[in-house]
Amino acid sequence: MASLNWKPFIYGGMASIVAEFGTFPIDLTKTRLQVQGQSHCMEVRYRGMFHALLRIGQEEGVKALYSGISPALLRQASYGTIKIGTYNTLKKLFVSRPEDETMVINVFCGVVSGVLSSSLANPTDVLKIRMQAQGSLLQGSMMSNFMNIYQTEGTRGLWRGVIPTAQRAAIVVGVELPVYDITKKHLIGSGVMGDTILTHFVSSFTCGLAGALASNPVDVVRTRMMNQRVLAGSPLYKGTLDGLMQTWRGEGFFALYKGFWPNWLRLGPWNIIFFMTYEQLKKLPL
Repeated sequence: MASLNWKPFIYGGMASIVAEFGTFPIDLTKTRLQVQGQSHCMEVRYRGMFHALLRIGQEEGVKALYSGISPALLRQASYGTIKIGTYNTLKKLFVSRPEDETMVINVFCGVVSGVLSSSLANPTDVLKIRMQAQGSLLQGSMMSNFMNIYQTEGTRGLWRGVIPTAQRAAIVVGVELPVYDITKKHLIGSGVMGDTILTHFVSSFTCGLAGALASNPVDVVRTRMMNQRVLAGSPLYKGTLDGLMQTWRGEGFFALYKGFWPNWLRLGPWNIIFFMTYEQLKKLPL
C-alpha cells in the first residue's frame, strides 16, 4: 500500500465536482422526464428537455434547476473519488504500462470500481433523486432530509435502489472509462492526434455517447425505484428486471429510453468537462 498513488483519487473527485456542477440542470430535467408515467406521477408535464428547463424555471424559479445540488456534489466527492482512484489502482495491478492495457482488463476494472463506488455513495444519490423529482415538496436542509428518510424508511430507505444503481454504474463505468482510454490510446498511437485537448475532447465525447446508450434503460428503473417511497405495503418494482418489464409492458419499449437526450446531453458535456479537467490536473507539478 506504500506505493498507492493518491493523485487519481483526489483529481477524480475534484474533476467530478466541476463536471457535476456544470451539467446539473440537465440531469434534473432527465430525472423529471424519467419519473413521468410512474404510478404517482401520471401527469405528463414536460414534453422534452428544453420544455422541462423552461417550465421548471418559470414555475419554480431558476434556483429549482439546482434542487439536489448539495447531495449531488457530496455524491461526486465520494463516488468520483473512489471510482477513478479504484479504476486506476486496479489497472496497475494487471499492467505496469498504459500501452499494455487491453479492453478486457479495462472493462473489468471499470465494472468493479463502478459497483464499489456507487454502492458506498448510494444514500447521497437517493436524496439527490428525491430532491430533483419532488423539487419544492422537500423542505429543509440536506441533513434534515437525510434524517427524514432514515426515520420514516429506515436504513433501507437510504440504500433504496442500490442494486440498479450498482448495475447502472457497472454498465456506465465499465463502458465509459475503457472507451475513453482505448479511444485516446488509438488516436495517439495511430498518429492522428497527439496527447492534446482535442484528443481528450473526442475521446470523452465518444465515451459519453456509448455510456448513455448502454445505461439508459437501467437508469430509468433506478430513478423510479429511488423515487418511490415505501411506508406500507410492497414497492411498485420488486427489482431491476421487474422494473424493466413493467415499464416495457405498461409504457412500451421506448419508455426505457425516456430522458435519453438529456441523459446523453448530460453525459456528453459531463465527460468532456470531467476528462479535460482531470487531464489538466494530472499535469500539475505535484
